[in-house]
Amino acid sequence: MGLLIRNGEIVTSEDRYFADIYVEDETITKIGKGLTVPDDTEVIDATGKLIFPGFIDPHVHIHLPFMGTFAKDTYKTASTAALVGGTTTLIEMCCPSRGEDAMEGYNVWKAKAEGLSACDYTFHMAVTRFDEKTEAQLREIVADGTTSFKIFLSYKNFFGVDDGEMYQTLKLARELGVVVTAHCENAELVSRLQQELIAAGKTGPEWHEPSRPEVVEAEGTTRFATFLETTGATGYVVHLSCAPALKAALDAKARGVKLSVESVLPHFLLDRTYAEREGVEGLKYVMSPPLRDKSNQGVLWGALEAGEVDTVGTDHCPFDLEQKLLGKDAFTLIPNGIPGLEDRVNLMYTYGVSRGTLSLNRFVDALSTKAAKLFGLYPRKGEIAVGSDADLVLYDPAYRGTISATTQHMNCDYSGFEGVAIDGRPAVVTVRGQVQVRDGAFVGKYGRGEFLRRTPEASDAG
Repeated sequence: MGLLIRNGEIVTSEDRYFADIYVEDETITKIGKGLTVPDDTEVIDATGKLIFPGFIDPHVHIHLPFMGTFAKDTYKTASTAALVGGTTTLIEMCCPSRGEDAMEGYNVWKAKAEGLSACDYTFHMAVTRFDEKTEAQLREIVADGTTSFKIFLSYKNFFGVDDGEMYQTLKLARELGVVVTAHCENAELVSRLQQELIAAGKTGPEWHEPSRPEVVEAEGTTRFATFLETTGATGYVVHLSCAPALKAALDAKARGVKLSVESVLPHFLLDRTYAEREGVEGLKYVMSPPLRDKSNQGVLWGALEAGEVDTVGTDHCPFDLEQKLLGKDAFTLIPNGIPGLEDRVNLMYTYGVSRGTLSLNRFVDALSTKAAKLFGLYPRKGEIAVGSDADLVLYDPAYRGTISATTQHMNCDYSGFEGVAIDGRPAVVTVRGQVQVRDGAFVGKYGRGEFLRRTPEASDAG
């Protein structure tokens, strides 16, 4: 049976117009007015709703063994939260540590999602060491359809790679036509600063930001860009948080480095004072790169509007309060991360579009279309067009509500945005034509989600 969505206003990265959408066999087959459809078609009236392409979160952690514990979500809870929040595709960071086998880790991550996810998903494959087995394993992983890598210039001796390993990863990526995403800091500098602060008795969460200051992120961004320029690889800076790092990225782009920029939800709305709160409250807000001085928020919003920040993700990483308390005596032991998967679309719409100056087209581009284009999913994803997957978000801009941990679907006992007001929410969400969410409630099927196999870009490597 087909699905007809009538009377809504379609908004893509480039267009805005009123039309009906007809869906059959998981894809959009007709767009227009007065469409002729079979008698048994399911009809949804989208009067007063904005119709967006399904949103894509390019940076999430669901299964993550980290800092002596595990992130709390499963694909059941995470995909539910994603869909209720309007996200229909997840790109998860597959992050086996430096001491683990990459191929074994990749298979573990895939198994965590298969048959359970309610939304579509794919992966960035972390390269946490480069030894005699790595190249062959990465070739096999790319052949399986995972065509983006992740490197960490941080987390020394756990996830972090040295410059030699970064060079090898980028050289291979260029040959294979693979994008390399990077957490840009400086593992050695962070390690030294952490040791000095702890030795001085500065152990609370308020010292997390001074241990990895803006200049360290800027240095990591510059170094990553330099290695991209030298190798000819294509790069993507994840969770860029501050003006100096943005300048480093834009300077590199201006001289022709193939580099894109992602910022994440917390850095647009939260600042370092949250981590300076008393007791467990401060522990909640430890993430890396850290929450920064509030002056950076205007810079990021401006760069987002200008298209200098290409995408907005979450770096969703849910650890509950008991886990956060592992670091009550030393900020270096606080599991890093803030949950945000469910809230990204609503908060960026509220404070970017509804109460800000972000255009609807740039909103869709940054939260959906650009990620699809950068990571080999377009035009199947990130678009409303004949032939595209029928991942659709019927958004109700008249809704008013408040974020609370008591109503969220993420498997975490706090919200980083507790009590924050939202203007709008998804009224209906479809995944390849099947309704998975109605009026804020999950009504769909688990296992609906598919692993999205991608194809590498053509390489110009000699």
